[in-house]
Amino acid sequence: MILGAPTMVPPVNRRTLRRTLVWAAVAGVLGAAVAIWFGQPLAALLGWVGLGLGAFNARMAQVSVARYSDRGEFSKGRFAISVLGRLGVITVIALGCAVLLRPAGLAVFAGLAVFQLLTIVSAMLPLVKEIRQS
Repeated sequence: MILGAPTMVPPVNRRTLRRTLVWAAVAGVLGAAVAIWFGQPLAALLGWVGLGLGAFNARMAQVSVARYSDRGEFSKGRFAISVLGRLGVITVIALGCAVLLRPAGLAVFAGLAVFQLLTIVSAMLPLVKEIRQS
């Protein structure tokens, strides 16, 4: 163990998800304003779709982890299938938008990427705070 290292990594909990959702809403408004400014209202809408898919995935991941951790028996196979199924559906939706609504459809991927980045930053904040305090 490294001296001064936190003993426990804070979990991604409801507070983290809520903070991420607020930041995603702000990013969505700013992104939509920029897209509309450049005459791309469809890209603005599809960026919101990407953010929404990211939020859906994060929430379903929480539910999935809670469901499997509450059970006495844990099946890695069933858990993996549920994760892959959810990610498969999100991927099909994103690819469908990207292909059918070119080039604005790529904004779905931008929204997904922004949401993922915000999730990582939001989950790191409690850890950084704990490191600073120690």
